[in-house]
Amino acid sequence: MTPSTPRGTRVSHIGIAVEALAESLPFFRDVLGLTQVSLDDADGASIVGFSAGEPLVELLEPDDPASPVARFIARRGPGVHHICFAVDDLDAMLERCRAAGVELIDEKPRVGAEGKRIAFLHPKSTGGVLVELSDH
Repeated sequence: MTPSTPRGTRVSHIGIAVEALAESLPFFRDVLGLTQVSLDDADGASIVGFSAGEPLVELLEPDDPASPVARFIARRGPGVHHICFAVDDLDAMLERCRAAGVELIDEKPRVGAEGKRIAFLHPKSTGGVLVELSDH
């Protein structure tokens, strides 16, 4: 396998918690004219993605009332749930976060909705924003 050229940290996607995909899809698809992309469901949520240039917009509808997205909506209502940054080396970035005292939700990477390795950082350490990190 040929090593890839480092791309640097970039926005991969923005996750938006919604109560019902059927009610949210028309705005993103029909009004904004974003192209829908196929994504797998994950973490107790149905996920629909839209291409918004390089980053995606992911709409997250909870399937399970105990899921993180359902708990988020119950506490805060629908809205921006998280921002995901793609990084060149996820393992090295997690070590960098640990060294900086950042609280990790995921101590080790796991597989996310796009089949990429991901890890979440706790909002207490990131200015109140749930941050997801992923491999490019």
